[in-house]
Parts: sequence; structure tokens; C-alpha cells
Amino acid sequence: MEIKDSIIDLPVQDPENEEFSSVDLTWTKFGSTDQLVDEVALIPYERVDAFINGECNNIECPTRFHIERGRKREPGSLKECKDDEYLLYRLYWCSFGPENYGEGGSILPSRRYRLNTRNRAARPQSMRGCTCHFIVKRLYARPSLALLIYNDRRHVNKSGFVCHGPLDRDAIGPGAKKIPYIGNEIQQQTMSLLYLGIPEENVLQTHIEGIQRYCGSNAKVNSLASQYVQKLEMIIKRSTHELDLDDQASIRMWVERNRKSVFFYQDSSETDPFILGIQTEWQLQQMIRFGHQSLLAAHSSFGISKLKYPLYTLLAFDSRQHPLPVAWIITRTSAKRDVSKWMKALSDRVRAVESSWMVSGFIIDDAAVEVDPIRDVFRCPVLFCLWRIRRSWLRNVVKKCSNIEVQREIFKRLGKIMYSIWDGSDSVVSLEEFIQDFVDQTAFMQYFKESWVPKIDMWLATMKNLPLASQEASGAIEAYHVKLKTKLYDDLHLGSIQRVDWLVHKLTTEIHSSYWLDRYADESGSFQTVKEEYISSTSWHRALQIPDDDVILDDKDHLFAKVVSQEDGDHRHLVWNPGSEFALCSCSWSMQGNLCKHIIKVNMVCQKKHSDYHPSMSFQSFREILLKFWRKVVDDSIALDQSVAWTKQMHDTIQRLVELSNSNNIGSVVRSLPVKWVSKKGRTFAGKPAAYTLALPPSKESASQRKHRKRKRLSRLRGGSA
Repeated sequence: MEIKDSIIDLPVQDPENEEFSSVDLTWTKFGSTDQLVDEVALIPYERVDAFINGECNNIECPTRFHIERGRKREPGSLKECKDDEYLLYRLYWCSFGPENYGEGGSILPSRRYRLNTRNRAARPQSMRGCTCHFIVKRLYARPSLALLIYNDRRHVNKSGFVCHGPLDRDAIGPGAKKIPYIGNEIQQQTMSLLYLGIPEENVLQTHIEGIQRYCGSNAKVNSLASQYVQKLEMIIKRSTHELDLDDQASIRMWVERNRKSVFFYQDSSETDPFILGIQTEWQLQQMIRFGHQSLLAAHSSFGISKLKYPLYTLLAFDSRQHPLPVAWIITRTSAKRDVSKWMKALSDRVRAVESSWMVSGFIIDDAAVEVDPIRDVFRCPVLFCLWRIRRSWLRNVVKKCSNIEVQREIFKRLGKIMYSIWDGSDSVVSLEEFIQDFVDQTAFMQYFKESWVPKIDMWLATMKNLPLASQEASGAIEAYHVKLKTKLYDDLHLGSIQRVDWLVHKLTTEIHSSYWLDRYADESGSFQTVKEEYISSTSWHRALQIPDDDVILDDKDHLFAKVVSQEDGDHRHLVWNPGSEFALCSCSWSMQGNLCKHIIKVNMVCQKKHSDYHPSMSFQSFREILLKFWRKVVDDSIALDQSVAWTKQMHDTIQRLVELSNSNNIGSVVRSLPVKWVSKKGRTFAGKPAAYTLALPPSKESASQRKHRKRKRLSRLRGGSA
């Protein structure tokens, strides 16, 4: 086959099938030398997904491809470009590689004997060292086309043996040579259902429906699928968090076995604290998908008094604005130097896959959190969420004060202390008056003086200096907290709560499976019960189900509001101090210290229909930011121009976000946007820069040109001296 050194003459191939694979294309050898030759093909860029789907549905080796590496250029960023230069570069690798975690049976650090692995069942999620991978380049000179470069089409390991699929003799499950290999999605679905305690009959039925998409329906497949589910259930039941009797050695062993899910690990020593950063491949995908140009939130210091090391969770907000854990960090240190280490490692991991990934904002929930590492690593604004202080105060008010009227008044006065940073009153005076007025509530005052008086100034200063997050964000983070607490603090596991390997095992099995199944049920439309529970898992979404007419406000004194119960139409829930984040509801969920749907709904109605109520804290914080832009400047000065430009930019951005959130048709919003020119540097044709691009700086001279100019100068000097 002839080796071409240019792709200009390559034909653009567009198969008629809805999905197509490499066998449907004609490949051409391309390269500059005999040693660097690749097989390439040109297809329309819009058909790249069809090609990837076709490669995934390979009959001999069904699989999925993940993005191992990616790079991106901005249009107009190159002065000169070759015909194969990329605008977007992505390396796709078979999900059974490139690592090979299939080998086991190593000797544990504290044991003198070798584990018996001869009869051990293989792990469905193990890596097999598959070398199959290809590159997709969106061409810089022709963005409508994609250049496919297939480096290795065979699904084999480094030894040249088939490493997965029905042709693999060591494939997972009985009789795997006779049925197509079970894909990662079906494996994860089956494992999630088993981890969540779904009956085996229901799991088996769902599993069979999944594999029938590949091989059809027959008795042999059903029998083998039943054996597979039973074996998987046996593996899950027999799995244990104790890989070693020593907790520290057990964690080292887990890290060695699960390197793909660890983005940072630092063992404890005399100089360095223990830090373990966990992020599965699925969590990485969700962080890239939902974290890009969106918000991340920190759920910090979970289990600080019960666990051996507190748990720090990084949350993204999915398409329904529900919390989604995208990384777990287990450590006790909050020092700036240590936080910077794992944050940078996490950011580097994400940007290695998607170089253009960036965050719009980062929400913290603790005033003691260091914000400098967040700003340095993620380069985004930092917001502050009040869910933690509200929950702590409400739980202790209800627990330590028996009189319901006293509970309402104490919680209302605590809210006034927080609001004092905007109404001009002295927070110190408000705090002293509060302590004097409720001096008879000895139990609560002892807790408040010991836990909050020493650090209340720090929290108020943080509220004043940082923008405040909304009630929806507070409800979402609190929903994750409640679910995490329910899953971890199970009476059956309290004996192992001080072991780190137990916490890691819980996070990567039950909790990970629960959130994976929630997302899968919502996107696929299956498991309707799971989907409905997932949709209503936050107080904000439950509040949206309450009609506005079911909220009855006290228009005279604004002391309370009534909300009709959605379960019992004859019952009314009483909400005191309406319109405030520190409102108190009579429902059982609020009495447990949670932000209930009735409070959120009442606050929605107050802000929507009535101007007599105080605006929310997040809105007042937002208004303060706008007032800073509107500060008095010298007339007709450059400072005035800068303020006008910043305010206009913020106004346009907010207006587009509001239109996008309120619109049911995203196409109408996009069509209304102004035309945006990508670059002012002149257009390029066939990879060559235009001759009239005067705005471009002159290109650097080559070494031969500089030598030629030097010779001309020397010849002139010699001629003049003669």
C-alpha cells in the first residue's frame, strides 16, 4: 500500500449505516517515514459518535471506549498549520486497558502465607491491559472533518493474546466463550442493584434484559446469566474491607489494587499527615460533565468526632441540580500546604482528560476552610453556604429547649444576628442581648457559649466577605449529608467505624452504587421507583411540588404562614418567621434539624408575591456585590468606564442564565444570542495563513535567513573598506 505524506487528497468517507466501524472504512497509510506510519481515514466530524458506537458494538469484543487524553486549540491560534493539525485532539482507549489489574494473589504485608487465588472469581471491573486505541482529530484547517488514526485495532494485551470478549479463554463468567462479553454498564448496573439489597430475582431479570441486547434470547444465555449473577452476589457477600488485620497496611493494599480510583495518596509519617483521595472513573466523567463551567461544592468535616479520619466530599450538581459526589478525600489535616497538594492532583487529573475544563464557582460550608488553595488551583470565585450552621443551631435548639415558643424565638433571634451584617446593627451588641434574654435556657446557652461564641466573629466575617449560596444549594448539600449519614452510621457496622478501610469500602461500594443507579435510572428511564425517589431527594424539588395556593400567609403581622399538607389535605403545617432562612416549621423533618420543603416553599412565595418580607441572605449578598460595582467614582474617569463595563458584563451574563433556566426550548435562547466572531486574526485557507493578516505579529526569522543577512552586511563592509 502506498504511503501518503499528506491528507489533502484523502477521500471523505460517510457510510450510510446509522452506526459504522473500522471495517466499513477504507484505510490509508500516512506518515513521513517508514518508522512513523499510521492508518488513517477521513470522515465528517458529526459522524464521530456513530463511529465510536460502531466500534463499541464489535461482535467479537464488545466494549466501550473512554477518553484517555485530550487537547484543544482555539480557532485562529495558529499562524501556520499543516494539513493534519488538530483543533480538537482526543485519544480513545478500550475500557479494558491500558492497565492490567487482572493479576492477584500477592502476599499481604503482615501475613506469612499466600492467599489461595486459584478458585477466586475474577472481578468484572478489572482491567485487562487491552492495547486497542485510536485518535480522533478535528482538523484545524477543515473543522467539519475528523481524521481517524487507528494505532492498534486488535483487542489484545501486550503479549498478543485476546484479553476480553467471547474469544478470551479467561473471560469472566461460566461459558464466556459462548456468549458476548457483558459490558461495563450492565456489570455496574448488576453490582449496584446487589449492593443496594435488591432481591436476586429482580436483579437477574434486569441482567438478562441487558445482555439480550447483544445475543438475543435463548435458554443457554439465561442459564449462564443466572450463574453469573449468583457468582457476583457471592463475591459481594464474601468481600470484606479488612484486606489486612492492620488498618494502615490494609489501606496500602487497597491503594495498590485500585490505583485507577486513587488520585492522591500520602501515608502518615512524622512530617506528613495521612491523605487519601478517591475518585472512580465514573466520578471523573461526572466531574468533567457537570463541573465544567458550573459549580462545585465542598461537604467538609463529616464524621470528625466518630471516624478515624474525617471525610471531605467534593460535590457537583447534575442536570437536576442534585448533589453528586465526584471525589472523596479522607484526611484530618486542613493546612493550606496539604490541601493544595490533593486539590492540584485532582485538577491535573481532570485537565489531563479535558484541557479546557474550568469551574465557575466553588461553594464551601465551613468558615475555617482555607480558600487560597481553591482560588489558586481552580481559579474561580468562592461562595459560602450556611446549611451547616443552620442545621447545628436548629438541632440543638430543639434538643435543649423543651418549650416550642422558646424554640421559635431563639431560632428567630439567631437569624437576626446573622442578618445584622446587612442592616447596620452591631453584631456584638445583638449577641450580648441574645445571651441576656435567654440566660434561663442553661443547656442551650452552655452549648452556644462553648461551641459558637469563640468563632461567631469568624463566621460573620466570612459571610460578609464571600457571596452566599442559595437555599437550593443548601438543601442539596444537606440532602447529601443526610444520605451519607444514613448509609454510614448503620448499627451493623458501628464496630468497624474507626477503621479507614471500612470507610473506603463503604464509599466505593454502596454509596457509589447508589448514586450511579440514581443517574442511570434518571437518564435511561428505567427503575421508575428509583427515579422518583431520586427526583424528590432534595427539599427544593419537593417544595416545587407544592402549589402556591396551598401557602397561606399572615398578611397582618407576618409572624407565621400555613402550608397545606400534601399527604393529608385537612392538616396544616405552621411555619414561623416566614421569608427567612431561619424559619421554623412544625413538621417532623424540620424538627430533626433539616431544611424542610414547607420553609422553602413559603420563602418562594414571600419573595415572589410580597415585598414586605426581607429578601433572602443570598440575594442581599448579591445586592452588596452590585452596590460595590455602583460605588461613587470620579465623574468622566476611567474608573467610571471600568465600573460600567463590569456591570454591563455581569448584567448580560445573568440575563442569559435567567433566560436559559426559564426557557423550555434551548434553541430559541441560542438563536437570540448575538453573532460572535471567533477570531480577528484573519482566516486561513487549506492550512495556509492569508497574506493580508496585518494584525498578526511578524513571524520569527529562521537561522538561514539570519545568516544570509549577516553575509550581506559583511560583504558591504568589505566593499566599503576597499
